[in-house]
Amino acid sequence: MLEMNRRLASLSLLFAWLCASGAMLDVAQVFAWGRMFAGYVKSESIVAAAKETFDPAKPCEICGAVNKAREASSSHGTAVPSAGTDKMVMIFDPATASVVPRPAEAWPADMELRAAQRAGEVPVPPPRVAPGLAA
Repeated sequence: MLEMNRRLASLSLLFAWLCASGAMLDVAQVFAWGRMFAGYVKSESIVAAAKETFDPAKPCEICGAVNKAREASSSHGTAVPSAGTDKMVMIFDPATASVVPRPAEAWPADMELRAAQRAGEVPVPPPRVAPGLAA
């Protein structure tokens, strides 16, 4: 489920970026050229079909719609303000706090650096007798 949500979010972000950058108009234009070329190739040679496809005097309906959309988007102006601003901050990256380690304290001089040794032997508990074997 989490993987599907990530994939959906990534695809949505990609689609939004394509729409905002105007790349969708490029995709529509390539689709229109492909459709025109496929139509012309049926009756003409490949070279003639390519010349007919990219002839600016003969745009198809999709090419006209793409051109109108490009003109409309360019007449609205850019979304990024260019005049009157010195700097535009796109990402806010707060400064990380610097961590200064505390100076190491000196060890006391009289502290022994090894563990104390045991003076006597380790006491061993008496052996246990299993139930039913007791005499």
